Amino acid sequence: MITIEFENDKVLFEQTVGYAAQQVRRLIEKHADFYPMYTKDGKWKHEGPAWTHWCDGFLPGMMWLFHKRLENGNGASDFWLKQAIRYTKPLEPRKFDRDVHDLGFIFLSTYYRWYQLTKDPALNDVLIEAGRTMSLRFREKGQYLRSFVAENSLFIDIMMNVGIIFYAARETGDKRLRDIAVRHALTTRRVLVRGDGSTAHEGIFDTETGEFLKQTTQQGYRGDSCWSRGLAWALYGFGTCYEYSRDPRFLETAEACADFYIMHTPADGVPPWDFGAPPESRKLLDTSAAAIAASGLLRLSRLLHDPVKGQFYWSAAMHILRSLCNKHLGKSDPAWEGVLKGGVYHMHKKLGVNESVMWGEYFFVEALENALRYL
Repeated sequence: MITIEFENDKVLFEQTVGYAAQQVRRLIEKHADFYPMYTKDGKWKHEGPAWTHWCDGFLPGMMWLFHKRLENGNGASDFWLKQAIRYTKPLEPRKFDRDVHDLGFIFLSTYYRWYQLTKDPALNDVLIEAGRTMSLRFREKGQYLRSFVAENSLFIDIMMNVGIIFYAARETGDKRLRDIAVRHALTTRRVLVRGDGSTAHEGIFDTETGEFLKQTTQQGYRGDSCWSRGLAWALYGFGTCYEYSRDPRFLETAEACADFYIMHTPADGVPPWDFGAPPESRKLLDTSAAAIAASGLLRLSRLLHDPVKGQFYWSAAMHILRSLCNKHLGKSDPAWEGVLKGGVYHMHKKLGVNESVMWGEYFFVEALENALRYL
């Protein structure tokens, strides 16, 4: 019975990766050299604000994943390699970008995957420089990497980007970089992760003294609620921190966030956009949070020393992926240009609500590819 279920999963996931590749190919043929962020009425190319410039790594990141899935030298594999390089190269100047806190998103999804394939030192140099640039956001008073919003602001999202600093530290042996990454993660753990494993989106500090002042939010329902995408960032991000540092506090935090996610998400594994929103508002789901959580749970399952809990997280991730594949793909609408429907970018600004969002696409494909390696 278990073998049959895994075979069914393998077929379903392979078909879904094929559909995702088809949709991405359709996108780049229709809008060459365009880096989208979210759809509007299912269309990637539209007039509308971006708010910030943080998503450019996800489209080429998917191309690297498609190439990896097909790496047998066939025509499709060669096509995706060529496109991945084409869409990755223009990102290199952003290794010096000090305007965003998202350099991990941009470079770990692209240059890291490229470097793993070729071991070209020049590619590694780009990653190291991006990590050094990211570290410049560190504020000694408060011990955190500041968000793009203001000097006094810390975002839970940055847990997904601190990995680029850990990486640069490991590759160069720079203890200062590693110390910055560890201290940021410890501060985030202390001020944004609550005792029950839920998370706040943003923390505000006194820049003069470094004192932590309050939890608040830019994207969640309220400062004291739990925005589901932020929780998924934490689940995944603290797992990454443990992977680099082997500090058990980070593994403990990743598990706490994972347990909150599993306990408070509906039975199909796809969460509301905010766990603390009023009942009517909670009907709005965020499939991108589910995709991030699934990928984070798969990684976390392999880091645990307890094989029983590891299998539990693996099973939870597989359940989420089945739900996304069976209920939330754009296949039902031939005009829909994205892969995964039901994502949410920014509820309050009414950007990308109940649409396809590029990070949801990327982490969905990443989770599917990770799962298929073990099926």
